[in-house]
Amino acid sequence: MFRRNPDFGRLYVAQLISFGGDWFASVAVLTLVLKTTGSPTLAALVIAAQTLPFAIVSPFAGVIVDRIDRKAVMISADVIRTLLALGFLAGQIRSMIWVLFVCEVFISAVSAFFEPASSAALPNLVAKRDLARANVLMGSAWGTMLVVGAALGGLVAATLGNAAAFIGDAASFAISASLLLTIHGSFHETAPDPNRSVSIRADVRETVAFARKERRVLALLVVKAGFGISAGVIGLISIFAVKVFHGGAGTIGLLMSARGLGALTGPFIARRWTGGRVDRLFTALSVAGVIFAIGYGLFAIAPTVWLAAAGACVAHVGGGSSWTLSTYGLQRFTPDHIRGRVFSFDYGLVTLTIAASVFFAGLAASRVGPRVVMFGIAVLSLALALAWTLWRRRLLRDIAPEARGNGA
Repeated sequence: MFRRNPDFGRLYVAQLISFGGDWFASVAVLTLVLKTTGSPTLAALVIAAQTLPFAIVSPFAGVIVDRIDRKAVMISADVIRTLLALGFLAGQIRSMIWVLFVCEVFISAVSAFFEPASSAALPNLVAKRDLARANVLMGSAWGTMLVVGAALGGLVAATLGNAAAFIGDAASFAISASLLLTIHGSFHETAPDPNRSVSIRADVRETVAFARKERRVLALLVVKAGFGISAGVIGLISIFAVKVFHGGAGTIGLLMSARGLGALTGPFIARRWTGGRVDRLFTALSVAGVIFAIGYGLFAIAPTVWLAAAGACVAHVGGGSSWTLSTYGLQRFTPDHIRGRVFSFDYGLVTLTIAASVFFAGLAASRVGPRVVMFGIAVLSLALALAWTLWRRRLLRDIAPEARGNGA
């Protein structure tokens, strides 16, 4: 796989390192905020700061990703994020904890350019027969580094201090940029026209029209948004670690690592079951949604941190499968010239719903307790998975079987 696709190998390693740094910083930031303020609402606001700016910037980012060299966009984003990650160091001072939120906001906004560019470029950097496998590896990269990065991040923050975790995050972005510089293949199917005018309104209108016409894409966009609505549970993980299980950075790292283990294994399980066949993709997405709901239902009632970790792992077997399968489907059903905008719309929609869900879950947890809120969201997640299954069956009913399976 990597021998046939050396450029993909470099992109994959760059993502691994970057994701690892992200989790180093996330554990340290959440620990600082909870220990300093003791506020579940502010802890949830950290997650919102990591997601909401992404959603706001996405419409503009998608246009840039399709109109400008994606490699240059990704390298520039890494350089900027390196500098911003170093800004976390100032947030360690109690009176300047607001700096943590500012840095998270700007890193999230810059990431809105990096992530869609990476997903849109992937089909151009890997052989067509290897695309499904490459998506599994990229999807598992996030889970792999959540396992490793969250665990090491908790360990580093607990032993060497938060400053070491923040420096590690900055170094990860710098290394990612260096690896991207060594990629020789084109990140576009055809070189973008530098003279073409840029109109955010027109490009967004074109993207929406494409999604309405291509019903498989519409179904995939909606399933990711449904996942985002249920993602309030993610913001409750750190609250459970500190408030329910009376831990610190190490406990947050444990629960985050369990979440990552599920996200790591889920894409491989989904790949094995679907066999790369797009005609099985939508059924697998329904199953993945149910698994996600069951896992967090178990987490909500778990009496110990270890059982809660098992619930998080199960949940993200479904979550990781859902994310990877929907991303693969969008890559297969979307032409290159609009792929960046579709992924920006996709990521923007899911991060907007995640930010809202996490924020309101944090507010609710302050009033009625995290267990009640998490169980309620798990029930909502199950209802959404079942509703999406019924809706997408009607949506895709009139598409010929050969079209549903096209591109497998």
